[in-house]
This record gives sequence, C-alpha cells and structure tokens, in this order.
Amino acid sequence: MSASIARATVRAVSRRKILPTRAALTLTPSAVDKVIQLLQNKPEYIGLKVGVRTRGCNGLTYTLDYTKEKDKSDEEVLQDGARVFIEKKAQLTLLGTEMDFVETKLSSEFVFNNPNIKGTCGCGESFNM
Repeated sequence: MSASIARATVRAVSRRKILPTRAALTLTPSAVDKVIQLLQNKPEYIGLKVGVRTRGCNGLTYTLDYTKEKDKSDEEVLQDGARVFIEKKAQLTLLGTEMDFVETKLSSEFVFNNPNIKGTCGCGESFNM
C-alpha cells in the first residue's frame, strides 16, 4: 500500500521542442533533491510513484505516492540517485515531461511541465490532453 505525500500542479508548456530522452520523465535538480530528501528516513519505500487519475474540473490530475515495490508495468526513472516509477496509465501522458520542485512563500510542490497538455483548469491541478 502506498501513502499520498504531496499535491502536484500542472502547467501546459507551449512552443517547447520535445527532445528525445532515455526516460519518459526527466527531473530537475531541485526535484531530484526533494525526492531523495522525502525518501531519506523511509527505508521501507523504494521510490515515488507517479499516477494519473480522473479528477478536477479539466479531466485528469497527477498523483504522487510512496511505493514499496515496482509493479510489472511500471516504468522506472532513475536519475542522480532519485527513483521515480510511472504507472502504466500515466506513461503516455508524461512523455517529454519535466518534473520540477518549486518552493514559494505560499507553497511547495512538484510541478509537471508537460508539452502535451492542451489545457489546464484555473488552479492548475487538472489538465486535458
């Protein structure tokens, strides 16, 4: 069983050239640092799992959970010591996406900069493709 850990915001990125990568998802240095920090005192978990659920006013939203095991259909992203697993249902929605961690005076959250998104809701938590 996994435990929910964070809220995630989605941004549509326009006119961004999609570069071929080895993984469906790339992490910024701040996202790598945060993933490592979140898992540091939790030896029972092997990484974070990104999923997609039907929710919100625009259709879909990303979920982030701790995971204890890699499912057969999960794609693993290992970058600079941070392990992130992508659920099968979320894999196509994440192609070419950059996962960032942003801290402001009012919030701290993972942000998915996704060039495939056609629209987002006003609060940025849900999207459509």
